[in-house]
Amino acid sequence: MAPKRIILTVTNDLNYDQRMIRICTSLANAGYEVTLVGFKRKKSKPIQEQPFKQVRLAIIAEQGKIMYFQYWLSLFFFLLRSKADAICAIDLDTILPVYYASKFSGKKRLYDAHEIFTDLKEVISRPAVHKMWTWIGKHTVPRFPTGYTIGDCYAEELNKRYGVHYGVVRNATVLKTLTIPQKKQRYILYQGWVNVGRCFEQLIPAMQQVDATLIICGEGNFYEQATALVKELHLEEKVIFKGYIPPAQLTAYTIQATIGITLFEDTSLSNRLSLANRFFDYMHNGVPQLCNKFAEYERVNAEYEIATLISELTLEEIARALNKLLTDDAYYQRLQNNCVAAREKYCWQEEEKKLLAIYHKLFSAKD
Repeated sequence: MAPKRIILTVTNDLNYDQRMIRICTSLANAGYEVTLVGFKRKKSKPIQEQPFKQVRLAIIAEQGKIMYFQYWLSLFFFLLRSKADAICAIDLDTILPVYYASKFSGKKRLYDAHEIFTDLKEVISRPAVHKMWTWIGKHTVPRFPTGYTIGDCYAEELNKRYGVHYGVVRNATVLKTLTIPQKKQRYILYQGWVNVGRCFEQLIPAMQQVDATLIICGEGNFYEQATALVKELHLEEKVIFKGYIPPAQLTAYTIQATIGITLFEDTSLSNRLSLANRFFDYMHNGVPQLCNKFAEYERVNAEYEIATLISELTLEEIARALNKLLTDDAYYQRLQNNCVAAREKYCWQEEEKKLLAIYHKLFSAKD
C-alpha cells in the first residue's frame, strides 16, 4: 500500500521552525510522505535538507494584508494541484486556503493550533485586524473536527470557543544524552521571536542591575526597537543580538547558557495560556530559567521545580530573580537537577506517540 501523503502549511522560514521540523520528521519516520510548505522571503537562505519534502512559494510583499492575500491564493492553488491525502493548517494564518482546498478536493484536513491566534497582542490591538481573524476562526475552526494543540489550557479554550475536542501534543524537545559542560562564561539566553509582548522593554533595562551578559537569538517585529533600546541605555557590550540561529547551532548556545528566559507580557489570553517551545529547550539542556507565573508553567513547576516564576514583570523584579539564580548556588543546583529529571517525562519521544495516534485515527476514520 502506498504511504499516505500529508501536506503541512506554515507562514515562516522553514529552516528555523524547530517545532515543524520535529513534527514532520516524526511523520516521515512513521512512513508518511510529508511535505512542509512555507513562503520564500528575499533574505531566505537555501533550504536545509530534512527527511521530508520542503516547498517555498514565492511572494512579493513580505508583510501586511497583501502578503496574506498573495500567499493564500498561491497556497490554495498549490494545494488543489497537489496529490495529498490530508492537509494540515498550522495556526489561523494558513487555515483559509487549507479549508477551501480540502473542501473542493475532498482531502482530509486537520488543524494544528500553536497559539490562540485571535488573542495575540498584535491582533487584539488593531480592531479591524482582530475582527478579520475572529471571523476566520469562527468560519473555519469548527469545520476542522480533528486537530491538536500545545497544552491543556489551549485545548480547553479551543473547545469553549469552537466546540472542538483537540489532542494535546506538547512541543517538547527530543530526549538525548546530556552532559552539562563547564560554562565558559556566565550568560543569560533568550531564544525565539523578538516580538512585541516578549518583555524586552523590561528585560533589557533590568540588565543594568545584573552581572551577566544577555544573548538574544532570534528576530521579529520588535527587533529594531530592542536594538535601539540597548543603544539608548549604552548596553551594547552587555546585550548581544545574534539574529536567526539554525537549530543545530542554537543548541550550542543553549547548553552553555547559565539562565534561560521565557517571559510574556500579560496582555493577551494567548500569552497567559502559552507553553513556549523554549521552555522545554532550556529544560533539556539543564538550564534553569526565569518564567511567567502562568498556568502551564505553574503546572510543570509544581511537579519539577525547574524555573523561577514571577508575577510582576517590572525591571526590578526581573533583576532580583536573575540575581538570585546567579548568586544562590544551592537554589540553582536544585533547579538544574530537576531539569535533568523532568526531561524524562517532558520529551518529544512521549509527545510523538500522541501525534502519531491522531494521524492514525484520521486515516482510519471512514469518510
